[in-house]
Amino acid sequence: MVALNSNYPDVHQDDTLKRDLSLSSTFSLAFAFISPIVALYSIFGLGIAEIGPAFWWGLIIAMAGQLLVALSFAMLVSRFPYEGSIYQWSKHLLGHKYGWFAGWTYICTLPITMAAVALGGADFLAQLLSLDPDSKVVGVSLALGLIAFATWGNTQGRKIFATIVWLCIAAEIIGSVGVGILLLAKFQINPLSIVLPSADMFTGDGSLDGFFSSKAALAIAYCGWAFLGFESAGAVAEEVRRPERAVPKAMLLCLLSVGGIVAFSALSLILALPALDIPTGSDPVADILVHHLGPMAYKGMLVLFVIGFLACMLGIQASVSRVIWAFARDRSLPCHKWLSRLSEGDSLPTNAIVLTGGLASLLFLLSFTNIYSLLLSFTISGFYIAFAFPLVAACHSAMSGTWINGPFNLGRFSIPLLFTATIWTLLEAINISWPRSPQLPWYENWAVPLMVGVLSIIGLLIYKSVCAGRQSNALGVA
Repeated sequence: MVALNSNYPDVHQDDTLKRDLSLSSTFSLAFAFISPIVALYSIFGLGIAEIGPAFWWGLIIAMAGQLLVALSFAMLVSRFPYEGSIYQWSKHLLGHKYGWFAGWTYICTLPITMAAVALGGADFLAQLLSLDPDSKVVGVSLALGLIAFATWGNTQGRKIFATIVWLCIAAEIIGSVGVGILLLAKFQINPLSIVLPSADMFTGDGSLDGFFSSKAALAIAYCGWAFLGFESAGAVAEEVRRPERAVPKAMLLCLLSVGGIVAFSALSLILALPALDIPTGSDPVADILVHHLGPMAYKGMLVLFVIGFLACMLGIQASVSRVIWAFARDRSLPCHKWLSRLSEGDSLPTNAIVLTGGLASLLFLLSFTNIYSLLLSFTISGFYIAFAFPLVAACHSAMSGTWINGPFNLGRFSIPLLFTATIWTLLEAINISWPRSPQLPWYENWAVPLMVGVLSIIGLLIYKSVCAGRQSNALGVA
């Protein structure tokens, strides 16, 4: 048991975490969170149906933009290696209230994401069990089972969690890299030129709406989903040995490895597409695998898909539970004493983990309403909005002359990088939130701004009831 450094602001000596995570285990957590299988197969059908094979370039652009964010976050976690990532970085740069709303945005986003991933995994699990994947009762029941298993895995100790995650990573590599190599080696149908973008991807009327409504902007918006989660390595910083060095490496290695796997796998699937005209409601991944490998091989792939989705859920839950725990340690949430309690032995925030599983499960009560689809629409933009909090705070620190480089930095390029990453993040948040579907009801077309407003009001009410009296005591500025 290693006590937290007494020089860390807002850290209490009676709240101790085991600092026993290595670089490899921190990397595995972030890798599981992003999950190449979830990253690619969640968006591949949408990309092919609405944009075409050229959506592949959206992956390259989105990965490049996210690399800017990952480098910026690596500098932030190097300087502020505290449990809670986005919440902690924002708090130490611009104060407790600002940090609270950064963390609140992240907390709102991740249980919704976990529910969405559980529903996606349930679809593959239903196919594997020969159940009706279109049945909401079947989907919700299986999704709740996956959430329960993930919660169990996260609360049973670090060794069990690490074993599950590494098994999941092995399945991820087989399901992504292995299948990609096989498709390229034996089943390539289409020429490489099929991914070249056509002129209509960039067509617009010259207005702002025309720009964000173009296929190119839509491709980047969809592909942004594939590269979210690398920041989860920072959520467990106080459980990592030498976090100021190990966590930045884990973040960057995770994004680069997942990015390479996703881009390679997507290209292999595109080149193996048996037909470019995808019927409405069809799953192009299933079509490709069944066409080339047969239904029995596809059944085997379903096992890998379910494992990949489960790994993603484990990573998401581990990350958000640490942010909740960091909030509770600062007495910034209701029931903070219960939520800040650590388990004996492994010193895990088990109560925060259980709460996260409960929140994700409760969302399925809304799955038979339009509200649930609004929540899902918020998930990707929620990440980018949460990302923007610490980046804007870092830019403010740079402009005010108070920015100090941590052990990991890019020297004279550090500040220009922060500003570039902030611009990218804000543009992506706008791009994803843009109301580009006028054929939908107004509340669905404007789903993201609507959900931001509702969750902001709820957050403000909670903040005023729990945290208003603490503002003057929690201005954690390095």
